[in-house]
Amino acid sequence: MASKLETYQRMRSFDKTLEPSGAATHGARAKPAAQRALSFVIQEHDARRLHYDFRLELDGTLKSWAVPKGPSLDPSVKRLAVHVEDHPLDYGSFEGEIPEGNYGAGSVIVWDRGTWAPQSGSVEEAARNYEKGKLKFTLDGEKLHGGWTLVKSHMRGSGDKEQWLLIKERDEEARPEAEYDILSTRPGSVMSDSLGARTKSGVLRERAEGKASAKKATARKVTTKKANGHDHPDIVASQSAESLRALSHEPAIEGAVKAKLPSSFEPLLATLVDAATPGDDWAYEIKFDGYRVLARIETVKGRREIRIFTRNGNDWTTKFSKQVKALDGLDIESGWLDGEAVVLDERGRPDFQALQNAFDVGRPQDIVVYFFDVPYLNGYDLRKVPLVQRRAILKALIEPVDDPMLRYSQDFAFHADELLKSACDMGLEGIIGKRIDGAYVSGRGTSWIKLKCRRRQEFVIGGYSEPSGSRGHFGALLLGVYDTHGKLQYAGRVGTGFDHATLVAVKKELDKREVERMPFASEPQERSRTPVHWVKPELVAECNFAEWTKERIVRQASFVSLRGDKPARQIVKEEPASAKKVAANPAATKTAAKKTTAAKRPTSAVVEGVKISHPDRVFDKSTGLCKADVVEYYTSVAEWMLPHLKDRPVSLVRAPEDIGGELFFQKHSAKLAIPHITQHPDIDPGHPPLLTIESPQALVGTAQMGTIELHTWNALASNIEKPDRMVFDLDPGEGVGWERMIEAARLTNELLAELGLESFCKTSGGKGFHVIVPLVKQAGWDEMKDFSQAVAQRMASTLPKLFSAKMGMQNRKGKIFIDYLRNNRGSSTVAAFSLRARPGLGASMPLAWDELEDVTSGDQWNIGNVRERLDALKRDLWAGYDKARKRLTAEMKKRLGMNGSRK
Repeated sequence: MASKLETYQRMRSFDKTLEPSGAATHGARAKPAAQRALSFVIQEHDARRLHYDFRLELDGTLKSWAVPKGPSLDPSVKRLAVHVEDHPLDYGSFEGEIPEGNYGAGSVIVWDRGTWAPQSGSVEEAARNYEKGKLKFTLDGEKLHGGWTLVKSHMRGSGDKEQWLLIKERDEEARPEAEYDILSTRPGSVMSDSLGARTKSGVLRERAEGKASAKKATARKVTTKKANGHDHPDIVASQSAESLRALSHEPAIEGAVKAKLPSSFEPLLATLVDAATPGDDWAYEIKFDGYRVLARIETVKGRREIRIFTRNGNDWTTKFSKQVKALDGLDIESGWLDGEAVVLDERGRPDFQALQNAFDVGRPQDIVVYFFDVPYLNGYDLRKVPLVQRRAILKALIEPVDDPMLRYSQDFAFHADELLKSACDMGLEGIIGKRIDGAYVSGRGTSWIKLKCRRRQEFVIGGYSEPSGSRGHFGALLLGVYDTHGKLQYAGRVGTGFDHATLVAVKKELDKREVERMPFASEPQERSRTPVHWVKPELVAECNFAEWTKERIVRQASFVSLRGDKPARQIVKEEPASAKKVAANPAATKTAAKKTTAAKRPTSAVVEGVKISHPDRVFDKSTGLCKADVVEYYTSVAEWMLPHLKDRPVSLVRAPEDIGGELFFQKHSAKLAIPHITQHPDIDPGHPPLLTIESPQALVGTAQMGTIELHTWNALASNIEKPDRMVFDLDPGEGVGWERMIEAARLTNELLAELGLESFCKTSGGKGFHVIVPLVKQAGWDEMKDFSQAVAQRMASTLPKLFSAKMGMQNRKGKIFIDYLRNNRGSSTVAAFSLRARPGLGASMPLAWDELEDVTSGDQWNIGNVRERLDALKRDLWAGYDKARKRLTAEMKKRLGMNGSRK
């Protein structure tokens, strides 16, 4: 034990500090760790810099990490955690003042404490995983709960300390940081009345002068001085998206100045740097491989005009017709929005050539614009408002717009080197760093920096060589950059990166500009006997390359594209600035505003005996519908829905954040138990227990765990190998009108009736219909699935212009896919009355066949009008369902041509 605490004890003088020495730790806990819960503690440590010490009991000590920004409940936020020396177990209850002159001088409170457990395996396995650098665990504290991960990065900090990342897992306890900051919402000690470094409202106190080497820091305030007759609310503290949208109507915040909307606007340009800047004052975004665009919105006498410009002021509005229409949905009277236009490939990565193609063939619907700043808004110049506040307003404005062509550019709370490595591994161009308190200053500045995965920049085309061999059109482009005297200096050649279409397109532009006079300041000295042609220095080519030689020539250049958005006279050699110098000179770009804290929100409610945590969490940003609405809905339809759920294995579609984020499909029991749910072990061999919902309490319990959709199997848990229903999901392809969907459902019913099977219909809650056939529990899974496939194939062959029985979008363009694959063992279909995780929260609604013609869409019923329909119904529309069960007979199979089918 002494060896484990040797570093800890060597760093402290226990005659001068009240910190425990650890000498008595071994005898303090007689019970072995394997027989009791392991402890964890998080201590707020207001030393030279405020930070949080995260400690886990493991192998007889508290393994410890210093977390500068403290824990976050947002899974997308990865907190730096610097591994420090082991602490004794009794340090977990230490609170007090560490005197001046001692290591870690400052005040310490126990911000949270409780127990932890490995997410899987034994404590011994957890110890081995810790040694390997990745530990997944569950916390049960007074403030923190749920799953977490600690993972070691490859970076090293000062003193060669290991740098880890503390990450919240996506579960019911996760919360977006923009909505909820646990540190400011729940300040203070869990052991005493001490509030530590914060006030009761969560605002950081003004720090004492006497802290070791500490500079005096001003207190954060919820409101600041008045200007233009308005209070200036601290908008990062009041982080409700709704309140931000309300504030955006007149953003009279600190730094904002009333101003007319300028007719033109020059954007802020990032400076290339040689490394990530030190310090915590930077936020990082992905560097998009596209065209910089600026959207100008102005409303005059009730008429809104929206125009989109390039960074050099070229009006490209006609190229962005779809985006202009989408921007019209923003709740903005006037403003300038700064962003980047891209086309995403199948893996979600920007593809610059695809963007060029979209412009060339006139396909604005392929283009996505990521917005990252709002320098002017609704009569105010926001350029001197801190970046973090401008972006908070922008996010609140962009996210409610239900159009994939407009998106908000997220930043990542990640160490810059880690993020750059990830970006490069993904084949992205690089990352952009922005000073979080920075002003928006037009032109090239140091409040925005860029780090690239590979050398890449624009060059001016001064000529081209003739082709040789089988190559047509031209051989290589001759490149140049302008020097400080305005002369075009030769910079090398690029002869790769062209396909046939590009060769043709570029040659066409070259022919328009061919001249006799060489445009370069001096003749290229490269050895080549290939004749060259000169052109006017007007075209700009973007190229990748390996390096600059000492002769200032690029090596291994590869052509990316022509750039029509950048004037040739602005193209110079990009020289990376020193990151240290950029970080050391913040004064020119900083604003005076302070960081802020999150607003408090209601935390719980009780429904059907189930405690509902975070009832105000918004699930659907398009409508503002929240968790409490979903709970209330399932409570109100429980009587109607439970007959469709009882004894039937259910799969859950859960939204830990909101339906626009990542969704989770849960088929089996998980570590986080769902209140009142019934588990069925051993009926799905090799897997955890299947789940069924048998009561209103269990239905509410699923909603408490963030469930939006409930999907059910085609068999009961009591007889899992004998399906008791068959499902046909009618899924429309592109271009299919709703009248054809109604016709398809009617024809499916008629064909099944001809076979001797009775069917029932419901809307999917999305785009189509589900046709359900009740069966006697006689056939096995394979037999039932083969039968359903034969039905689908018969319909597709009989009406090939209406139906397709093959998956893939290419097989159902203008057709309806009869999805019979839901009849596999383990597959499931959204249950009757289940909500759908789509904007508006549509619901799957049972129908009578005689009302089919009156249905207007697959999501005609939703969370807001289902109860009204149920109240108006005089009877259960599926009352005859159980009596309609039939066997799959040999005669039915014969009529479908299943001569070789299983009996």
